[in-house]
Amino acid sequence: MPPSSRVDGFKVSYQLADGGEPQSVQVDGRGRTQKLEGLTPGARYEVTVVSMRGFEESEPLTGFLTTVPDGPTQLRALNLTEGSALLHWKPPQTPVDTYDVKVTASGAPSLQGSAPGSAVDYPLHGLELHTNYTATLRGLRGPNLTSPASITFTTGLEAPQDLEAKEVTPRTVLLTWTAPQVPPTGYLITFNTPGGQTQEILLPGGVTSHRLQGLFPSTPYSAWLRAMWGESFTPPVSTSFTTGGLRIPFPRDCGEEMQNGVSTSRTTTIFLNGNRERPLNVFCDMETDGGGWLVFQRRMDGKTDFWRDWEDYAHGFGNISGEFWLGNEALHSLTKAGDYSLRVDLRAGEEAVFAQYESFQVDSAAEHYRLHLEGYHGTAGDSMSYHSGSVFSARDRDPNNLLISCAVSYRGAWWYRNCHYANLNGLYGSTVDHQGVSWYYWKGFEFSVPFTEMKLRPRSFRPPGRGG
Repeated sequence: MPPSSRVDGFKVSYQLADGGEPQSVQVDGRGRTQKLEGLTPGARYEVTVVSMRGFEESEPLTGFLTTVPDGPTQLRALNLTEGSALLHWKPPQTPVDTYDVKVTASGAPSLQGSAPGSAVDYPLHGLELHTNYTATLRGLRGPNLTSPASITFTTGLEAPQDLEAKEVTPRTVLLTWTAPQVPPTGYLITFNTPGGQTQEILLPGGVTSHRLQGLFPSTPYSAWLRAMWGESFTPPVSTSFTTGGLRIPFPRDCGEEMQNGVSTSRTTTIFLNGNRERPLNVFCDMETDGGGWLVFQRRMDGKTDFWRDWEDYAHGFGNISGEFWLGNEALHSLTKAGDYSLRVDLRAGEEAVFAQYESFQVDSAAEHYRLHLEGYHGTAGDSMSYHSGSVFSARDRDPNNLLISCAVSYRGAWWYRNCHYANLNGLYGSTVDHQGVSWYYWKGFEFSVPFTEMKLRPRSFRPPGRGG
């Protein structure tokens, strides 16, 4: 941020953070950026900026930066056995001709070798048991050496044993194992996904079980477990399992999830349009009015800030177990794929009311997430039909192009018209200037509703056991 008063220029000074010869450059007073050249790759620098007017200098502004390494990174020692290991690394962005490998240990012979520039692995053999080694890897481009990557590792480390898959359900599994005698610093679980990708999970060293979640039903999986000591990894132990089946493997909403036998309200995963490549974590209300409701908004304690920009509302924010907005993109994807009803639950102390609309749809971003509602019934009064046909607006985007936007005036983001009879994303607890969480036809504008939930379910939904 530039200084508030005019200056003649700036002086930018920089040096290696752990000591070194400081250097400086002068910048014109109109300048706001300066490129620093000739820095060491993969090094941390201390940078200081002062403004100058005549012979006077301001108080310094100091920060730190780290340059990008020009050599290999993320060096690991894999598959540690009694006398061998496999070095593995991430290659640099700019290719190298060859790699130079050096491995040293106190009281043991050193190892040295080279690998082609296309390599990401280097096997080590003839290592001595229970010995601390240091491995250093550099790339060569012509006669020039890159910045190094180095690690220490110990041979003869014991791997975990008896990896088993227990409590297998359609979407979860409990992995258990026996820890090695020497406690590791951590574990690495690797498992394959149906899309052919590999997922990694890092765990602390003190655990002997972990539950995998978000798995696909009726799907075979393989999982591998390694013990870690710093950047050293034992050879993996593995297990395989197949998840259980579901009536609807990839439910599109909470109505279909209820057909899978879920009868308690909870967080779960649905799949937009039933596409397993489009998972969405949601909260299902399985109790209200027969259940099957997908909750997309909740206010309950004011701990989540709802005074946000368009993009936040487009993609969602908050915690689906607490206060949140699921996202306008998700609302559009859900409601364009089927016919849905909307329910709004409002509570204040012992009072509880609701408003239900038989038809609920949200248009695409190109249509500014325009709202369509029909068919009110309930006990809260109809404060939402006024907003049907309105586009969504937030503090930084008002498609209505009003002189003063409703979102700014009423501290929310909503399907404002001119302006509102409902403002459920307003300022929590506010009772001034119609800016609170209001539902006019229940409590008026000067009351902020302490608990709200907005939820949708298929219009064709019939609770299990009640027909359909």
